[in-house]
Amino acid sequence: MNLWLTRILPDQRHRDARKDLTAAVDLHHRLMALFPDHIGDQARQHLGVLFRVEDAPAGTQILLQSTQPPDLTRLPTGYGTAATKPLTPLLDALRTDLTVRYRIAANAIRKPGRTTRELYNLGPVIPLNGAAAEEWWMRQAEASGLKVITVQSTPLDAARGTRRQDQNRIKHARTQFEGTALITDPDQLRTRLTDGIGKGKAYGCGLLSIAPARRP
Repeated sequence: MNLWLTRILPDQRHRDARKDLTAAVDLHHRLMALFPDHIGDQARQHLGVLFRVEDAPAGTQILLQSTQPPDLTRLPTGYGTAATKPLTPLLDALRTDLTVRYRIAANAIRKPGRTTRELYNLGPVIPLNGAAAEEWWMRQAEASGLKVITVQSTPLDAARGTRRQDQNRIKHARTQFEGTALITDPDQLRTRLTDGIGKGKAYGCGLLSIAPARRP
């Protein structure tokens, strides 16, 4: 499986760029518009589209991962700068006991049982934070072929927006996890890198980024 990573540096003087950065649903549609129109149902899953918005030294950036390169000419004129590179060399280099740096913005949640929901009038899911969120991430990492060495968690603004097809509002709590980890299962890690982790993948959650850790 080939993977591609696109880095977009949006120009926040551009009206469309400003709008997309404040609405996860709009940004989802913007990024999906960079791919062919004939994919059909479940286009995001078929194309392996995952994305994350984050701060970088050059300013706010959008990281877009996909199983085929996007057509960057479909971005509006003046939207920003963008470049795509293959991730296949990184995937091929993964091996057991390799130490990597990781980063992910994920929807760390817990689903309470029916009785607990009724007793305490809880919603269908409970966003996690602090130690509970880090424990959630360590379980996800283990299931992804990683053994966490260090972890730092940072609460992020929730991904919000209004779905076009039914006008329902969406809200996905997000926590950023970053640190170092040891690869225990390269094949499982490749799968989770491609598929993403957790809920809210269409709206900026679940993209796991890794890089070999620098030796001291």
